[in-house]
Amino acid sequence: MANFFWKGTITLLCSLAGLVFGDTGNHNDSLASANGVYNTSTTPSNLPWNTYNYCNAPHVNAKHYRGPTNAPHARLVYVNAVIRHHKRTPDNLYPNENELNPVPWNCANFRQFSFGGGGAHIFHETASPPWHPFLAQIWNGTCDEGQLTQEGFQDAIRHGQDFWSVYHHELGFLTSVDERDIFIRTSTETRTFQVASGLLVGMDPGMSTRTFPVTTQPSPIDSIPPSYACPKADAVRAAFQSVPAWTDHLRANADLKARLDATLGTAGLDAWASWYDHFFDTFSSRTCHGHPLPCNSTGACVADADAAKVFTIGDFEYNYIWNAAENATAYSQLTFGVFMLELAQNFKKLRAGGETYKLRFYVGHDGTMIRLASLLGLGKSAPLRWPALGSEIVIEVWEAPGEERFVRLIHEGTLVPGREWVPLDTFIQQLDAQVPSNTLAQCTSD
Repeated sequence: MANFFWKGTITLLCSLAGLVFGDTGNHNDSLASANGVYNTSTTPSNLPWNTYNYCNAPHVNAKHYRGPTNAPHARLVYVNAVIRHHKRTPDNLYPNENELNPVPWNCANFRQFSFGGGGAHIFHETASPPWHPFLAQIWNGTCDEGQLTQEGFQDAIRHGQDFWSVYHHELGFLTSVDERDIFIRTSTETRTFQVASGLLVGMDPGMSTRTFPVTTQPSPIDSIPPSYACPKADAVRAAFQSVPAWTDHLRANADLKARLDATLGTAGLDAWASWYDHFFDTFSSRTCHGHPLPCNSTGACVADADAAKVFTIGDFEYNYIWNAAENATAYSQLTFGVFMLELAQNFKKLRAGGETYKLRFYVGHDGTMIRLASLLGLGKSAPLRWPALGSEIVIEVWEAPGEERFVRLIHEGTLVPGREWVPLDTFIQQLDAQVPSNTLAQCTSD
């Protein structure tokens, strides 16, 4: 593990160097290049279609989808899909957030419906009164923190269209958007419900006037984010974030941190000092929506190059925590083993002939996707990156002549090397291997 960690880290940092040290002279090259796109949902036409795009991840689509060429007579019998929600406002706030947002966040063009069955179809609107004594803590505009935006909703609709172009138009696997064939589960966050609704309308525009059930788990035990408490996992993570493999990168970037603190007022705040998650979130949410990077009242601004460096560091941190650190696998298993158990049960039910759905579709978060990618082994051959908005993993089951069943794994619209044709029994064993024997007991043990 240690050899892979250092080799993988060097590879990742070198491959992302273009984000920071672009040599074309274009002011925005550091935010849109072959190494990653951070300022538009539409990948520039001069880049490969499956370029990493943090604003809108590549996903399955009819133009680039290929069936199993090794088994042309096989038929698709089952699909599980897991995605991250699409674009939203920042989920973290600076101490003086209002000062740092010259462009208001506008969500008035995207109604937030929430009503009880049989009640009036009410929707809520966010307003920040100019007289509010705590106004400095939030931006001007009509959006709340962590709220799906109209742009994110449109990306979700397009995601649904592309998904339908493959599994309905191309393969004929799904014939209609029918709750008897399609099961959808989301986290308890409103933005994941809304993304599910966008996906459904993308699959069938007529869904805009119809109802469809979306399942959630109780918030204290929801396995999608995940949100259940696991003190042992917390201890494992604290241990591997206290060694030089982690602390060295914080020390090496002290100058960057000092510049950001001076501009953004984040000095002395533990949540902004222990890792770069909050900076990554607040920068990428802005750049993906075409907002400028933050500038304070003195005119000091976060530079594109510094934002790009934060994005590079964020990739390193996510790969380290959930994939490359010593005991990263144990940490991911403890915090995501319950979801892996759910996947294993899905495929066992299919094997036993008891599955009633053709498609199970899950909408989660970046923490969902990084854990799933790691536990499925996607980080064994190359470092993982921060899961982009709309990040997608699709698990297909194909039945070959003779009734043998095989699994194909598709990540961000591309077949995963080595996972193109895995016997179903083998795949189920691989899922079972990621589930702790007694997750509750292990989580609460000393």
